[in-house]
Order: sequence, then structure tokens, then C-alpha cells
Amino acid sequence: MAGKKEFSVFMHELVPEHRVISEEEKEELLRRYRIRLSQLPQIKASDPAVVELGAKPGDVIEIKRKSPTAGVYLYYRLVVED
Repeated sequence: MAGKKEFSVFMHELVPEHRVISEEEKEELLRRYRIRLSQLPQIKASDPAVVELGAKPGDVIEIKRKSPTAGVYLYYRLVVED
């Protein structure tokens, strides 16, 4: 049997760009939108993109999505345990 192929979920054309934001960026995000961390949409720590990023519960992921009408927009999700 040949060696296992490496696969990155980020190489797929339908998967948008993801990144873990810093603590400073997280605080600014919450302040800008006047929300609490618990009010962000959630993403499970077992999500393939989260695993590949090495994010842990409590981190916030910024997702850069493309839109035919809005161009590019940012979406934020809180990493939670399964």
C-alpha cells in the first residue's frame, strides 16, 4: 500500500480562507459589534478546518467569504468543544 496522501481542506475551491484572530482582534471585534463572545456563531473544535488551523476552544476564527454582490465579507465563529 502506498503512503497516505496529504489533503488540505483549504486547497478545495469551495472552502473559504480561515484564520485564527489574535486576542487584541477578538476584543476589538466584540467592542465594535457590542456583543459578548457567547453571541458569536459557533464552530466545533473537530471541524476539519479548525483542526488544520490548530485552533482551540475559545479561539475566534475569521472566515473570508466571497460574494457576487458584496465582493468579500468577513464572518466570525467561536471555536467550541464537541
